[in-house]
Amino acid sequence: MTAHKIVIVGGGAGGLELATQLGQTLGKNGKAQITLVDQKLTHIWKPLLHEIAAGTLNPYQEEINYFAHAAENHYEFVLGNFKNIDRATKQILIENDYFSKKAQPKKDIKINYDTLVLALGSTSNDFNTPGVQEFCHFLDSREQADIFQQDLLHLYLNAQHEASSRELKIAIIGAGATGVELAAELVSAKHNFHKYGLNKIDPNKVKITLIEAADRILPALSEKVAEHTLKQLKELGIDVLTQHRVAKVDEDHIHFADGSSLEAEVKVWAAGIKAPDVLKNLEGFEKDNINRLKVYATLQTLTDPNIFAFGDCAHCKPRADEPVLGPRAQVASQQASFLANSLRLRVNGKTSLPIFTFSDKGSLVSLSENKAVGELLGQVNVHGFVAKSMYISLYRLHQATILGYTHAGALTLKDFVTRKISPKIKLH
Repeated sequence: MTAHKIVIVGGGAGGLELATQLGQTLGKNGKAQITLVDQKLTHIWKPLLHEIAAGTLNPYQEEINYFAHAAENHYEFVLGNFKNIDRATKQILIENDYFSKKAQPKKDIKINYDTLVLALGSTSNDFNTPGVQEFCHFLDSREQADIFQQDLLHLYLNAQHEASSRELKIAIIGAGATGVELAAELVSAKHNFHKYGLNKIDPNKVKITLIEAADRILPALSEKVAEHTLKQLKELGIDVLTQHRVAKVDEDHIHFADGSSLEAEVKVWAAGIKAPDVLKNLEGFEKDNINRLKVYATLQTLTDPNIFAFGDCAHCKPRADEPVLGPRAQVASQQASFLANSLRLRVNGKTSLPIFTFSDKGSLVSLSENKAVGELLGQVNVHGFVAKSMYISLYRLHQATILGYTHAGALTLKDFVTRKISPKIKLH
């Protein structure tokens, strides 16, 4: 009897956790053939991207190679860009680039599935704002974070050849968690650059501005958490502009809908998300206005019970009286664990699948190396070192899920030692 083919597209936090759990159960005992598809060779936890962008975290110490991980966890990894689905033949089409000096055409690959799981995550939504694509950085991927870090580093390197200290104006558009965390991390970065000898840009002359169209920062969290965070940001010297909707961006300025403008040499767009454009082009699927696939509470798409979607790319409303689940790491992680159990039942012949319910554990926002703010279970507000410790523990739990508790514990010990002796900023 041929093993049931489960194909997971997207190796982000949710997709990799699901592949690991299914590989350790169905893959290990031969009941299913698990395949993970991703366009990159390595995985890195997306909430770390703001630290990579600021240069305060070395990504090479945190990434996980998919091929090596697959070999250890009883699933197969396929490198390629997801392009389309043929539901009639139960195949997906992916496109694979050649890594070669010799120019070669891209190669199309077809992969058969019995059950398909889409975990493609999300990308920034610029809402077609003029100039954003041309003049703003994004933080959707490791590559984009690396580009920002390199651009920031070379600004400092070039400044070293100048006769006197210069100003640097950085603007972050979008005061959700990503924007807030990046702003706080850049405060640490500017002091670290100066500490390590790149001193022609005075930290006191680095102006960081956080811009939000809503009437307050962190609109997805409670007002109390937003107020406390705002106080912390101001203590860090960050300027915060609320009720400022961006109309357009050019090379040197951000222009607002009220006619005013802000000068900025470095600009980051972190204002809203959408599902990847490849989902927008899929035919026959019901989607929302930001390309997310609509799913039942079983996480099966409305179009096809053999195709599941979860995480940021899914429009999931578990109950009629509940809001649509937002793009949060804990949503994707809980859905991955849910699907690991649900797909085991499906492979074993169960036709009635369980209903997903989300348990909100709270939200945490990092503000620097030793500080964070947040709320737990919608009631308990936490801040400072305690909140930061809890924030770090979320990453450790992700590592434990995909690597095992022993391995994750060893990495925790390694990080504790190396961060004490390693440079505080990445200078290469």
